[in-house]
Amino acid sequence: MAKQSLYHRLARHNIPVEHVAEVGVYHPKTSNVYEFIVRGTRATLVEPDPEAVALIQKEFRRFKNVTLHPVALYDRKGEARLIPKASSSFLNFLETTPAMVNDGFSPDDTEGIPVKTVTFDEIDDGQIDVLSIDVEGAEWFVLKHAISRPKVISVETHGGMYVNPYLEEILDWMRQNGYTVWYKTDSDTVFVKEGTVRVSLLDRLKLLFKEMVLSLKRHRKRLKHRIKTLWTP
Repeated sequence: MAKQSLYHRLARHNIPVEHVAEVGVYHPKTSNVYEFIVRGTRATLVEPDPEAVALIQKEFRRFKNVTLHPVALYDRKGEARLIPKASSSFLNFLETTPAMVNDGFSPDDTEGIPVKTVTFDEIDDGQIDVLSIDVEGAEWFVLKHAISRPKVISVETHGGMYVNPYLEEILDWMRQNGYTVWYKTDSDTVFVKEGTVRVSLLDRLKLLFKEMVLSLKRHRKRLKHRIKTLWTP
């Protein structure tokens, strides 16, 4: 069975969406909200990588429904360095990221592209219906300053051996604001606001199975990593 996009899942449940936002877009064709954009839904995009920004501007230049913010989101306004690692690029202040955990990547202290940082409340107008956050370990800093309470929120929480370092803060925020887990992908957890979608028994069984598969993959990768470390001179 083909994987369903976020757009098609919401469409199947007849969930009205007037405003989508994506923090950490990377390349436009891989955007989690691409299908919303091409269908005319108002979209707020946040991406600090200059090369990705250029691609986004080129791809969406004819779409009047897109607003792009070429900044990074953090806990305060200021500056940071973006460590370039393709789709796994991350901000220099992070101690744990997918690139570090899964690839063993260790950045140099002087490495990175200077980027401007702002808090999400400077961008969030309180009207976002769907929010996608994939910023390589800094997801919590987006949620922490959110004004909107979207119907659906997709957050990168895992992948390979990696587990989001702020997972407990994210889960606690979701509980306090009336969200439940709808489903998981290989890297994201998708939360839904209570009353938006009826999470069926089948949904729960699929979620349980996915969690088992992810856990098995994580343990297998960790075992391979330990074996490789032991045999590396």
